[in-house]
Amino acid sequence: MIHEDLASFADKKFGQNFLKNNTYIHKIIQSMPHDDLKVAEIGPGLGDLTKELVKVRNVTAFEVDKRLCEHLSNEFKEATHDSHFELRCGDVLERWESGKLLDEPYHLVANLPYYIATNIILKALKDEHCRSILVMVQKEVADKFAANAGEKAFSALSVLADSVGKASVCFEVEPEAFIPPPKVTSAVLLIEKNETMNDEKFESFLRVAFAQPRKKLSKNLMARFPKALVAEAFSQQELDSNLRPHEVETSIYHHLYNAMKDNLDEREREPKQRRSKARSANTEKQKT
Repeated sequence: MIHEDLASFADKKFGQNFLKNNTYIHKIIQSMPHDDLKVAEIGPGLGDLTKELVKVRNVTAFEVDKRLCEHLSNEFKEATHDSHFELRCGDVLERWESGKLLDEPYHLVANLPYYIATNIILKALKDEHCRSILVMVQKEVADKFAANAGEKAFSALSVLADSVGKASVCFEVEPEAFIPPPKVTSAVLLIEKNETMNDEKFESFLRVAFAQPRKKLSKNLMARFPKALVAEAFSQQELDSNLRPHEVETSIYHHLYNAMKDNLDEREREPKQRRSKARSANTEKQKT
């Protein structure tokens, strides 16, 4: 049985903030894509959103908290019997190790714990079975995924989302809508995917490009790549060398990456080569 005092029941370890506002729950349902694909819900918590989801979709829910798994199993016995609801207890990230959360096309709909939200969204972007992502997250995170080039919030996350589809912030949610209330404003983020991209090298490239967002993009890139290579890539794209990372379009990042990715491979090998030489040198010293 769930404790009457939800604020004390919520487990900080799992970043639990229970959404207890029906107005926002219905707004989430209304924001879902209009089709009949299955829904994956991560962190269903007490099941308030789940109750509305199972009315319109078949739902597979992933919950890590064993206390809540027991509660959800009891709460959704009928829906489970009717095959509208399936509960999987455990770490959702372990399930994603196979690359796919579900073995069929699905939409991700969830009120995500803040501490793991970005990681989950990135996993879903790479999952070819995931067709859209509709999630409650910290407003700052939602803004980073949904920002357009030229806006201050435009980031590596914006580029990744823009590379596979369209991201938008549906609406904001004040802290008072949750128990316990978080210390920040939340927002519902929608990413409608047109394709799937899983390129860890491109992500590494973006980390270099946005390493210091206030610096010039060219300076950030020159910290990792030869100056001549960066200058040539900028010249080919007719880019101003004074541009900041947030001022460059997604398509340009892909062009720059294609021009530099071979060199990224070489730079990744260099530390290993140096470590190998160092080990060889130490071995020779020990022999003598």
